[in-house]
Amino acid sequence: MFKRIACIRIGGGEIARDAAEETPVAIFVNGRHLTTVILSPGGFQDFITGYLYTEEIIKSPDEIESVRIEENRISVLTKNPFRRGTVKKTILSGCGGAVSYIDTQKLPTIDSDLAVSIPEIEAAVAALSAPDPLDAVLLALDGRLVARFEDLDRHNALDRVIGRGLQDKLDFSRMVAASTGAITSEMVRKCLVAGIPVLVSTGTPTALAVEIADETGLCIVGSARTPEMAVYTHPERIVGCSGA
Repeated sequence: MFKRIACIRIGGGEIARDAAEETPVAIFVNGRHLTTVILSPGGFQDFITGYLYTEEIIKSPDEIESVRIEENRISVLTKNPFRRGTVKKTILSGCGGAVSYIDTQKLPTIDSDLAVSIPEIEAAVAALSAPDPLDAVLLALDGRLVARFEDLDRHNALDRVIGRGLQDKLDFSRMVAASTGAITSEMVRKCLVAGIPVLVSTGTPTALAVEIADETGLCIVGSARTPEMAVYTHPERIVGCSGA
């Protein structure tokens, strides 16, 4: 994921430093170009499984007939060869085509009775560290790591862990997802599609992420590595939370 690059130190002298590699990858579904994404090298099978699932192009890995992975291209055939894919992103609605608000009624909601403890959250966050400038995302069950990936983009890393979980047939309704960086509305959407009930981050959530999570049943915990760790939505999912 890193390549040694020569550079000149401002104070003088030539040095070599590690630079993260990035790969533009074109995604084709049933022969049609879906999108092009920027990924850290490797792990494309996990990524494409999670990505197609969170974009709601497939409902399970069983719908994938074949995946052909080349250096800068991923070609997917589904069992329904006439299926057309579109990139969803956060669902918006408005009048006359103008974006005006988030229609949370079109988003999935969380159906899980999972409640996690602070020690479980701390154990998950302890496994999150990633070398700069990469982000890390993991899935944990009862405080135990079950999947972890790094990427230049934490949204891609989230797709990777979801893809790994799908292939391992994990029960997402019992899982905690933990991430470095800020929690965005798009990360919330991906967790909702997968049915992950708790999303933890070392950073803080955006206001829009909190709004969507609050209306759809997702618990958000932010600033998880600091004394300022806080529950932003659905504190009933956190054991011993005073707001529950």
